[in-house]
Amino acid sequence: MNVKIIVAAIAIVVGIVLGAVNFLESNVEYTDFAAAERTHKKVQVKGEWVKDKESNFDSQTVKFSFYMKDDSNRIVKVVLDGAKPNNFELATSVVAKGKFVDNEFHATDVLTKCPSKYEGTSEAVQKTL
Repeated sequence: MNVKIIVAAIAIVVGIVLGAVNFLESNVEYTDFAAAERTHKKVQVKGEWVKDKESNFDSQTVKFSFYMKDDSNRIVKVVLDGAKPNNFELATSVVAKGKFVDNEFHATDVLTKCPSKYEGTSEAVQKTL
């Protein structure tokens, strides 16, 4: 058998295996804090920032921490590895990707949903008709 064909076949198999592993690691499910605490794996938790609790950025460790309330009304401290996301103060909802460590949710990424400047009231839409 030709050596080039064997090397190409091995490269294809390795590529497929690496692609499958990458897909499985990036496939992160939505859950609440209680389920995230039980699974011990990376998940996404949707909720809202609790503005009346402390939020802090530590410039020495480059970590931003804040409190978030999930859809089950459980409030947990979220520690983000990085700076505060843009428009964080304007966010209507927050999605934190990460996992529980020592009773805190350690996030690798935080996504914010801000109110759209293009959304209007039904009265404004009817006036344009």
